[in-house]
Amino acid sequence: MTTESNKSVLRNLLTAFEKGDTENVGKYFAANWVNHDPSLPPMEGLEGAKQLINLWSAFSNRKVTVEDSLAEGDRVAMRFSIDGTHTGAFMGIAPTGKKIHVTASGIFRVVDGKATDNWVNFDAMGLLQQLGAAPMPRP
Repeated sequence: MTTESNKSVLRNLLTAFEKGDTENVGKYFAANWVNHDPSLPPMEGLEGAKQLINLWSAFSNRKVTVEDSLAEGDRVAMRFSIDGTHTGAFMGIAPTGKKIHVTASGIFRVVDGKATDNWVNFDAMGLLQQLGAAPMPRP
């Protein structure tokens, strides 16, 4: 696979994430996929990929915007944002109806056209502040 095709795999994966498509995770995630995000519970394999997508289904009208992407070998680095409306329970937080904007960046490993690993860091504190579950910083 070329670096451009690996970037395309990730764009398609993020589109599936945006749409909440758990039916087709096998098209984008490898059976041995591992999420290396310490801010979330352990998630592995196709069931873990579904779990990740379902976690974010608490935000309706999700829109993922890729800001930057770079690739070298089997690694793709992306900077992206997620926008949506908090209409479902998220990690124990009841729906607030609030609009959210979360930034994230990550490195993904792509083998044979599927993501096998991701190391994503997202602005978890910013998300909690937007939901009213953490205090906003003082001016």
